[in-house]
Amino acid sequence: MHTEKIDTIIIGGGLSGIYAAFLLAEKQKSVVLLEARSRVGGRILSPEHQGFFADLGPSWYWPMINPKVNALVKTLGLKGYPQFETGLARFQARDGHAETIAGYPMEPPGWRLNGGMISLIKGLCCKIPENVIRLNHPVCEIHRQDNGIGVVVGRHDHKPQCLLNASSLILALPPRLAAGSILFTPDLSYDLTQAMLKTSTWMAGHAKFFALYDKADWRKMGLSGQGFSLCGPLGEIHDGSSETSVPTGLTGFISIPALRRKNGDGMEQAIITQLSRLYGHGAGHPMNLYYQDWAKEEFTATEYDQRAVHNHPEYEPPGGKTSIWDDTFHFAGTETADHLGGYLEGALSSAERAVSAIVS
Repeated sequence: MHTEKIDTIIIGGGLSGIYAAFLLAEKQKSVVLLEARSRVGGRILSPEHQGFFADLGPSWYWPMINPKVNALVKTLGLKGYPQFETGLARFQARDGHAETIAGYPMEPPGWRLNGGMISLIKGLCCKIPENVIRLNHPVCEIHRQDNGIGVVVGRHDHKPQCLLNASSLILALPPRLAAGSILFTPDLSYDLTQAMLKTSTWMAGHAKFFALYDKADWRKMGLSGQGFSLCGPLGEIHDGSSETSVPTGLTGFISIPALRRKNGDGMEQAIITQLSRLYGHGAGHPMNLYYQDWAKEEFTATEYDQRAVHNHPEYEPPGGKTSIWDDTFHFAGTETADHLGGYLEGALSSAERAVSAIVS
């Protein structure tokens, strides 16, 4: 089995892991980032349609309370725009009856990002040396060693691909996912393992949709695109259009629990039918429709995530610990943030915390 030695290994190629790699590369540290998927971004997923990027993961940031996201947007030369909320909203009762109601603007105001949230990932990757990020590298074991940490790449039911050794490690995975999929030697303490397993992975039980159109008929009807439904399959809807041009879009969340979504058979047609009922005939004929069930993603969700968390959890470092193993093993990822956990801001702050601990 091939063995390699690096200063720092980062596990997880979502925003927190990518940002940590960017910060360490800036400081001329040798770093390798291991990502199990064939793409970077983690829960940031923005498929492209005619130059527009439809966010199926995080969709907003809030400039008034997200200084780290604001700074990163500026550093990368990106541009945001306010969520469109002008007009009335639609409400659907349990019996399917729909009516027009006053809208509920976000407070503080939410913004979207030109190029989709994936532009944060792309911008950071452009500033990271090309040999740092390694895709299709799932981690199955982490060993504490006398001179650092060893990481085994591969799957538990296959022959390991390689062994990497490092002086320090940043675990930038959701704690629950890490506790359920990685073998730790020596075992993590019972209390820490339980804390990790009890930490809900934000969005892991959710499913989202994005419907794209060549015009926003709902705006001509005096609607903001905002909608709420008690009968589903969509529970919450928003205007997801680009700032100034086509395509326009409607996007939001599926209200059917993951356990009842099964394989998603018929979901897209049900979404289209509901959009037509709420926003008129034109909404039933999108140019493109994307549907993403995060509960089906093996590198996001575990069996414990099949019941979606509807209220935003209070996150903190697992068991109150930001580092273990004599400060060689550091937690990052938005679920480990002590402020705005679950959000992009929390992903950035946890990465900064882990990198500061390593550099100091």
